[in-house]
Amino acid sequence: MVRFMSLSSGSNGNCYYFSDGRLSFLIDIGIGTRTIKKRLAEHGISLDDICAVFVTHDHFDHIRSLGTFTERCRKPVYLTHTLENALRHNVCTAGMLKGCVHFLEEGQEAVVGETLRITPFVVPHDATQTVGYHFTLAGERFTVMTDLGEVTDEAVRYAALADHLVVESNYDVDMLITGSYPKALKERILTQHGHLSNEQTSSLLVRSRHAGLRDVFLCHLSANNNTPQLAYGAAKKTLESIGSQASLYCLPRSCASDLFVF
Repeated sequence: MVRFMSLSSGSNGNCYYFSDGRLSFLIDIGIGTRTIKKRLAEHGISLDDICAVFVTHDHFDHIRSLGTFTERCRKPVYLTHTLENALRHNVCTAGMLKGCVHFLEEGQEAVVGETLRITPFVVPHDATQTVGYHFTLAGERFTVMTDLGEVTDEAVRYAALADHLVVESNYDVDMLITGSYPKALKERILTQHGHLSNEQTSSLLVRSRHAGLRDVFLCHLSANNNTPQLAYGAAKKTLESIGSQASLYCLPRSCASDLFVF
């Protein structure tokens, strides 16, 4: 049995919880430690139960509290050499990760504890480096891609391995283009190193379609350039068009999701 919960998902902060009862871990810590503790406690989960943290990239909304959490809890932090070098000089983490870092190699599976097998893979985004994670926990296969600017062959490959897919569906193109963002910010989001639109997420679902997909969780929805209804509608239409029976969810931006059990 595996439990999954999004504690926050969006530019306001990202943090995702996974556990099989023996190993509990977070992917990213982009919200305050007190908030994490409170949202876990609402489901009877102690912050002390967290065994490790995995880092996707060095943007503020993904590492805001990584340094303070690590200083307080002294839990292992797993990340690539490239990201570790960047975090040594980041105001959120500088000098705070000593003694806690464990290195991962891009494209190489690592075994953590007795039950987790996890592989980081590089995705295009305008951070120092950004990785997605594919992992197997208690027999359940997950792929998590929170930020990426285009659908790459590697992203498709790992999505096609997942029973449960957590993937960005950041913006609706029309809302972004006609919205109030400055031109430079719009251009940044639209680039191959920006974010995925609802349409691009749909293309990923088409390209990675496979009978084993059971759940799709849309994450990192924009507060200004998307709505849960638009993101859900685009993905639902696509899943129906390819005959997929996968369940579909939009993860909330500013609060915890339900606790899902697989």
